[in-house]
Amino acid sequence: MTLTSDSAPGPTEWGESRVGTGPWELEHPAAPRPTDARFDPELLDGGDRRNVVDAYRYWRREAIVADIDTRRHPLHVAIENFENDANIGTVVRTANAFAVDTVHIVGRRRWNRRGAMVTDRYQHLLHHPDVDSLLSWARARDLDVVAIDNTPGSVPLESTALPERCLLLFGQEGPGVTEAARRGALMTCSIAQYGSTRSINAGVAAGIAMHAWIREHADPGTAW
Repeated sequence: MTLTSDSAPGPTEWGESRVGTGPWELEHPAAPRPTDARFDPELLDGGDRRNVVDAYRYWRREAIVADIDTRRHPLHVAIENFENDANIGTVVRTANAFAVDTVHIVGRRRWNRRGAMVTDRYQHLLHHPDVDSLLSWARARDLDVVAIDNTPGSVPLESTALPERCLLLFGQEGPGVTEAARRGALMTCSIAQYGSTRSINAGVAAGIAMHAWIREHADPGTAW
């Protein structure tokens, strides 16, 4: 049977090397078939090989998003996309892992979704044509904008308290955060480096900064 569009590509046989779970009756021969509306009949019949945590196995995509919405954090993430940055997919995937409220794409609307590993289907995304529109959006919602970039005048992320209602703003690989973004941010935080490279990959930097916020404001007891 053909799986839903959420399913990742791969072999249809269910063997020792399978990813995810097989058909419900195969995996749970002694358990009754779920009738809850959250469950997808196609996935129950054909198996669920999506990149989701076990708690969401066989659930409809809409049900997963609705459940995550009850536990999202007041953290937003924005990344500038003026040069078709290839790191956006990684940022989206990490934001999904940390239950970030929304990922904001600033600049070009199109971006390479390969790195997101289908997590963009479960993550709220919002496009802004430029930095000014993003800053206006954040001000209207009382979100403090914190830029992440290793530039003169930045403060160390490692010793800086991040606001709880926060929008972390990242620049692109190479140019970093634009001047307009720095001017509009509450502050710019740098990530300590000790080797020879001048910069950290933008996707990696975003993950470090998001986790800094998680360590400060999230409840570890609610993590999977």
